[in-house]
Amino acid sequence: MRDILAGYYSWILAAHVIAVISWMAGMLYLPRLFVYHCETPPGSEGSERFKVMERRLLKGIINPSMIAVWILGLTLAWISGAHLKTWFQIKFVLVIGLSGFHSFLVARWRDFANDRNTRSARFYRIANEVPAVVMVLIVILAVVKPFGG
Repeated sequence: MRDILAGYYSWILAAHVIAVISWMAGMLYLPRLFVYHCETPPGSEGSERFKVMERRLLKGIINPSMIAVWILGLTLAWISGAHLKTWFQIKFVLVIGLSGFHSFLVARWRDFANDRNTRSARFYRIANEVPAVVMVLIVILAVVKPFGG
């Protein structure tokens, strides 16, 4: 099976990169939507519009992209043997952290959906930086492959 998949490595890698870009786009946009949602009164027309946008982004882009990232990424690691490399193990921990942040955003989405948000727009502006910083570290690890590429 590994040999068969190895013949499709470039295609799997391309799909993985597309999934990562989609996941990151959503992870960067959702907290920004939360910033604007904070500025609308619960139950207002604007708040209801944000709820629709947030749900569609999460269910239509962010969740499916994250699933694809995990499946494709683990497949690539298995095919290439990268899972044995230190750079990959650090990257893996960061991806777990990013997945945890994803779960945090899902919980905040549920708060907004139920008109129970207790956090400020400033909180979400700061939270919006988390995926960007983690993404930079992951890209450096994946491309530069420090610690014995």
